[in-house]
Amino acid sequence: MTQLNNCKGTPPLIEAFSDKQSSTWNVYGVELSSRFFIGSALYPSPEVMQQAIRASGAEVITLSLRRQSPESNGGEYFWDFVKDLGCHLLPNTAGCHSAQEAITIAQMSREIFDTDWVKLEVIGDDYNLQPDPFALLEATEILIKEGFKVFPYCTDDLVLCQRLHDLGCEVIMPWGSPIGTGKGLMNPYALKIIRERLPEVNLLVDAGIGKPSDACQALELGFDGVLLNTAVAEAVNPVIMASAFADAIRAGRAAYESGIMPARESATPSTPTIGTPFWHQG
Repeated sequence: MTQLNNCKGTPPLIEAFSDKQSSTWNVYGVELSSRFFIGSALYPSPEVMQQAIRASGAEVITLSLRRQSPESNGGEYFWDFVKDLGCHLLPNTAGCHSAQEAITIAQMSREIFDTDWVKLEVIGDDYNLQPDPFALLEATEILIKEGFKVFPYCTDDLVLCQRLHDLGCEVIMPWGSPIGTGKGLMNPYALKIIRERLPEVNLLVDAGIGKPSDACQALELGFDGVLLNTAVAEAVNPVIMASAFADAIRAGRAAYESGIMPARESATPSTPTIGTPFWHQG
């Protein structure tokens, strides 16, 4: 895989709050500082896209061979903006409806983008764009045997995530809610269980995130990062929104690593009086 420099304009990370916190994390052998993966579609212009991605501090950009066609003259203008960012590329198989179709797009993407990373999407239902779990497993198995580093987009199904891990996926990306809905994390319990049962896997919430607090919640649950596009690209000001998401992601991770207080059934005074000396003022 061609190694590219980190995106220009990456904001400084907050300092570690404990010995556990690391400024970098490893994704298929690549060290990253940002936990924000960002898409390149739907922006009002390539210029705004570039500005928003820089503001996000993201080091990984997703893009679709089918939608952008950088190998053709029609996509050259867009492609120049992407290359200038100097980020790692994560081509996706968006719009594919069968395992073979996704495999073909992945193979073409590897040749064009010079990377063995692929965000694997196989749509099973056109109404809510739910991934097809059976085709996803089929395509994943074949692509991993061909040397791909697969980033599967899937539902929040524990068994499916376990099967993807068994096939060799080091990264798994369950949805928060259907793509483009902005409904946030519809089933935090399911995501939490996936995190607990697959502690060694890099997990990203992909799809459905609508606001920065959704991204913060995902990181607070222990997820390693988030991947989103629409919430930034369709904002009134994509650049400011990208920066807001970056802040939320850093805050969520810091909170998780610092140790979030457990919810309690009864109230507990924050300033106990029993056994505590009163200071005399006079």
